[in-house]
Amino acid sequence: MDMKIVRNYVPFNDQEEKDKEQMLLAYDLLQDALFQRHPLAHFTSSALVINKERTKVLLQYHKIYHAWVWSGGHNDGDSDFLQVAIRETLEECGVEATPVSEYPLSLDTLWVGNHYKRGEYISPHLHFNLSYLLECDESQTLHIKEDEISGLKWIPLTSIKEEVEDKIYPCFVKMLERIGIKHD
Repeated sequence: MDMKIVRNYVPFNDQEEKDKEQMLLAYDLLQDALFQRHPLAHFTSSALVINKERTKVLLQYHKIYHAWVWSGGHNDGDSDFLQVAIRETLEECGVEATPVSEYPLSLDTLWVGNHYKRGEYISPHLHFNLSYLLECDESQTLHIKEDEISGLKWIPLTSIKEEVEDKIYPCFVKMLERIGIKHD
């Protein structure tokens, strides 16, 4: 698999620098297993979907995380992180979104707690995640992927702090700052 996108990624801050090191080390140890669903860690791709005016973000209420988050999912053998992010947005939200850039917006190691999925116990593990900025016409009809998502909504960027969990909020702040939108 091609890891060029991760190797060439320029970290935004110390967190991304450390997470990038961790991803590359894990890849050196586990190779292509990370593009499958390795039980310790695997690659995921996500999308921060904003409206064309850049005033709102599309959030989904994720059943596993019990939180409002951005769209995304497992790479499952696909090393084209951007295409996975676009596909997951379409599958989970039912909207067609366009990449603002082919370059990732964010790089994060995300911890996923133990949970059940389709009746199967899943142990705690890591998601090595690349997020992309996608743009979408907010008048598109939203379609919920009911086995994973229980809600979708557009929220003003000014309301993110009130809508998302404290542990996820820094990811949103970092992504917004990366595109030049200051957020308290």
